[in-house]
Amino acid sequence: MDGMNAKKTVFVIDATNRPDIIDPALLRPGRLDQLTYIPLPDEDSRHQIFKACLRKSPVSKDVGLEALAKFTQGFSGADITEICQLTPLQDDAEEEVAEIKAAHFEESMKFARRSVSNADIPKYEAFAQTLHQSRGFGSEFRFSDAAGATAADPFASSAGGADDDEVYN
Repeated sequence: MDGMNAKKTVFVIDATNRPDIIDPALLRPGRLDQLTYIPLPDEDSRHQIFKACLRKSPVSKDVGLEALAKFTQGFSGADITEICQLTPLQDDAEEEVAEIKAAHFEESMKFARRSVSNADIPKYEAFAQTLHQSRGFGSEFRFSDAAGATAADPFASSAGGADDDEVYN
């Protein structure tokens, strides 16, 4: 970011659920130089998130993480983490449970909530499209030859620099 002097390389990673209200000053070159839209996880990604959240928990063989991943279309990683935390072993349950069973997930799913609504998804995708379209205005730029400027170069002088004296006098 402009104005930050450091002896070491610093990476700043920001995240927002409201990209539409980011101050335009932050979007100028030299500020947040790279903007990336990360969509909600697909089914395979949700399955991997469930596995990661439960990797240290004893999960019964009757729990189908694939079925949970399929059912949680539209859920974010944080939403899935919350579902896992609502199970008895993750939460302070009244009675200790040897393993998390399908019934525990069925109960957790009663309290599951999505943090991103169906109405919000098109807004995020439109913002991502705007980001994509705003990049690459110079993508058609090409030097005409390896030697540099040619007659097509608007900065090249047709008189070979003869009229430069008039400009600087």
